[in-house]
Formats: sequence, C-alpha cells, structure tokens
Amino acid sequence: MILGSNLRTIRRQFFSFSSCVLLKANCSTSSIIDTSRCAYRTNYSNEIEPCSSSFVTAAHPLRNSRTAVPRSRPRWVRARQQLSKMAVDTDTDAYSAIELALDSVVKIFTVSSSPNYTLPWQNKSQRESMGSGFVIPGRKILTNAHVVADYTFVLVRKHGSPTKYRAEVQAVGHECDLAILVVESEEFWEGMTFLELGDIPFLQEAVAVVGYPQGGDNISVTKGVVSRVEPTQYVHGATQLMAIQIDAAINPGNSGGPAIMGNKVAGVAFQNLSGAENIGYIIPVPVIKHFLSGVEQSGKYVGFCSLGLLCQPTENVQLRNHFKMRPEMTGVLVSKINPLSDAYKILKKDDIILAFDGVPIANDGTVPFRNRERITFDYLVSMKKPDETAAVKVLRDGEESEFSITLRPLQPLVPVHQFDKLPSYYIFAGLVFVPLTQPYLHEYGEDWYNTSPRRLCERALRELPRKAGEQLVILSQVLMDDINAGYERLAELQVKKVNGVEIENLKQFCRLVDSCREESVRLDLDDERVIVLNYQLAKIATSSILKRHRIPSSKSSDLIDEDNSLELGLACSS
Repeated sequence: MILGSNLRTIRRQFFSFSSCVLLKANCSTSSIIDTSRCAYRTNYSNEIEPCSSSFVTAAHPLRNSRTAVPRSRPRWVRARQQLSKMAVDTDTDAYSAIELALDSVVKIFTVSSSPNYTLPWQNKSQRESMGSGFVIPGRKILTNAHVVADYTFVLVRKHGSPTKYRAEVQAVGHECDLAILVVESEEFWEGMTFLELGDIPFLQEAVAVVGYPQGGDNISVTKGVVSRVEPTQYVHGATQLMAIQIDAAINPGNSGGPAIMGNKVAGVAFQNLSGAENIGYIIPVPVIKHFLSGVEQSGKYVGFCSLGLLCQPTENVQLRNHFKMRPEMTGVLVSKINPLSDAYKILKKDDIILAFDGVPIANDGTVPFRNRERITFDYLVSMKKPDETAAVKVLRDGEESEFSITLRPLQPLVPVHQFDKLPSYYIFAGLVFVPLTQPYLHEYGEDWYNTSPRRLCERALRELPRKAGEQLVILSQVLMDDINAGYERLAELQVKKVNGVEIENLKQFCRLVDSCREESVRLDLDDERVIVLNYQLAKIATSSILKRHRIPSSKSSDLIDEDNSLELGLACSS
C-alpha cells in the first residue's frame, strides 16, 4: 500500500552514509570476521518482533444549542485516522507474510574456508555461519552469495523441522550477491511452497522481512516501509546496482531472506547500514530476474553488462558550450573507454552521450524512473543481457550521431573479488609470484587502502586492461635461501619482463621461465630493478625450498592443468 503525503511529512530520515555491513551470522564467538571487502558484524541484542504504531484519536463532534450541524473533520484528524487504518493493514500484511514464510523460508548453515592470499598454497581455517533463503519455482532455493561464499559444506533446514538436509550450490553471482541452491532429498520438498516475485515497491510502501537473524533459532518477521530506490554499492561484490532501502530492522542472519509485499517477494535482504538504526537494503526484483534468467539460459551466472565508459557530468554551462551542446541538449562527457569494450571501437574520448536506447540522459547522468524519480543511466546498461545491442546517441564535434553498441560483462585488470577458487601462484628459486588482485591487498587489513603498497593499490583501482587475459604479475614474497639472498627487499614489485619478453599474465610468465634455454634468467621489475638467477641452480634450489616450507607444489592447480593441456596438445600433434 502507498502511504500518503501526510506520512511523508512525518517520516523524514537524515543520516550520513557510511559503510554497509553484510548480514551473514557468524557461528563462532568472534564478533568480527575478516572478509575481502567488509566486516561481518554480529549483534547479540537483536530480538525481532513485529511492531506497529497507530494514531488513536477521539473525534468530538461540534454541538450547537439549537441543532447539530454536521461538520467535516479537520484535516489532521482525517490524516491520523487514515494512518491508523494503514497501520492495521500493515499488521495484516505482516501476518500474511508469516503464513507465506512458514512453508517457504529456510535456514542455511554454511561451512566455508577462504583462501590465504599471503600463503596461496593453503586455505585459512574453516568457519561456520548461518543465513536465510526461500523457495522459488523450479524446486530451487534463492539466497545471498555471501551466505555460501567459499563454501565447503552447506545444509538447509525448513521451519518446524529438526532435520538438516544437504544442499548443493547450483549458481553464484557475486556481483549481485545472489545464489541458487538445490536439494535432492524428496523428503525436504514435502509441504514446501514457492514464493513468486513481485515488482519494485513504491516509496513508503510496506514490506515484511522474513528470516533467521542471530539471537534466536526460530523464524523472525520485521516490518518497515520503503525509504528510497537507487543504485547502491553492493558490499560483497563491490558493484553498483539498484537496491531498495527500507527502515525494517535487518540483522546478521537475515541475509538471503525475502522481503514480502502483499503475497509476493519485493526483494532479498542482503546488507544494512553500519552505525545507523533500522536502515537495511534489499535486492530488487529486476536484479533477481536478471540473475535467474541468465542462469536458466546458459546454465551458469553470466554477469551484468557494462559500456566500459568513465563519464563526467556536464552541469557546467561553459563545459557544455565548449563541446557545442545546444541549450536543449543534455548528456554526459566520455572521459575514458575500456579497451576491451565494444564501445572502444566506436566511441571516442570527449564524445557527449545524449541518450541511451532512446532515453535522454540528464547533465548529471540520470534518467527518468517511475513517478518523478530519477536514477543513473548505468541502471539501463546493467539490465541488458550479454551480447545485446543498445542505441547510443552521441554528440561529436557539434554533430549528432547514433551508434549501435554491443554490451557484455567486462572484467577489470585487477579482479575485485575471487570467491570459490584458489589463488594462482608460481614459485621459482624461493621467489613467490602471484597475479595482483584486490583480495591480495585486503590481506593488509581493513585499512588496506592506506596500509598496502601505494603503487599496487593505485594500479588496482585505476588501470584498465590493454588486452583480454592480462594480469599484473608481482613478486609477493621471498622464501629465503642462498640462491635468492639480497633479493628480499624487492618483494611487492611488479614483474615487467622475463629475458626481455614483456609479461602478459602469470601463465605466460610461468611458461617463459620453465622453457628458458639460456644459462641465466633475467627478471625486470618496477623501478628498473633486476633479478638474475642461474637457471639450473635455481631449479635445484626450488625443490629444497619447497620441501623446507612444506609446500606441495611450485605451481597452483590452474597452472598445472595448463601444463597438462599443453603436453596433451603436443602429444596429439606429434
């Protein structure tokens, strides 16, 4: 239901935006769990109960000594009575949500083990956590990606049952923080009902969030209203996608639970605002449907599309005049283009993007959205399916043109996250080489932006790839030995060349070193630093160093698989 303008004058929220916190409940005693992007914070005082507030007024009719003249009630009285009625309706919706949730919302128990990027040949100790999920058509369970990230074992339990059932992860979309689980047990599906997806709720529309927050073992329902709808930073995936802000209390363990409006799902609870009370976020239905449709069509998560552009607003009049924009024109200025994008071959720096798929773009980069709302035009781009085309209207040197650009998901030069996979590494003569990733920088602590090597941090956040498959290979550490004495201070530098050949990625680096036919191997690093090793002595030293440090292999599994594939290809060709 939509609460009227009278309520809008009563409910105003003023807050300063700080970091968001994911809502996966930790089963250990520690109150903070280290993660790649944020801290999962637990709160032990989160007893959740449906609450409602209603205004009770007593209408006193005006009386006259002669006759009772019917008078219309004052406006404030009518407003309060309307709000009272809406509050009662909201209670009814909450009770309906409970009925729907009893046979559809499940509790998820996850055992996970995250990679150790400092020692990439081993994992960190396993931990247990809990979250929520709900059944959708197709005998599937929808939950958050961070609930099952780096999982090794997953169990689910339905309401009112003491039995936990083994679940398998079918698909994970870390950018949109969504995952699909499947349960093979027929017993689990007895009596279960699926929830249907609804639409994006309007502002001040009531929703009920259902899940299993920490602080109790039974199902919990909290109520609230929609505060805003806009692109928001997804903490887990470090991406900017549409999200819905609500004022319902969402606590650790609520992650993956449905936000129900009427008898349909309006979104999936996934994070809250650190340091603020009753400010939570849910993933809206368009993002959920985009994730599900991609999995159904390709059998796996396909990602969200990007134009590959860095754009600047054109709110300054002199800036618009310089680029020959007429007074009726609006748009954004292209500052940088990703070389891997289709737009790189079509658009140019200093182009003005006027419209996307026929939708005019304002000078601040927003487009119309619903009833007098506005949203950044990135939302239109992200909702496109991979390999779909978009009509982009451009102003170039004062002339308008329209181009058709193919959209697809783009990978950054330095990966933002690497869940559910082991890190790559290569060890030669005690020198440990890894590709630069943000999870590697996160090993420097929560304040990694300030404590990690400045040069590596700047490259991770700003540099664009020049070609597909490109990586920044760095010397992460030196396992001390006679063969590498004196090189220990060269750690955390990027490797540029091997024997004069430029490095493209770790796989190529590994092949160049292994196939060396010269007496010595020369590595050129940042700051014009050089490492020279006798190749045969270095190979002998590598074996003893691995044995001394109890490292099972000099290469990560993906590099070993690459070597096996090359050997198989050579055998077949011969």
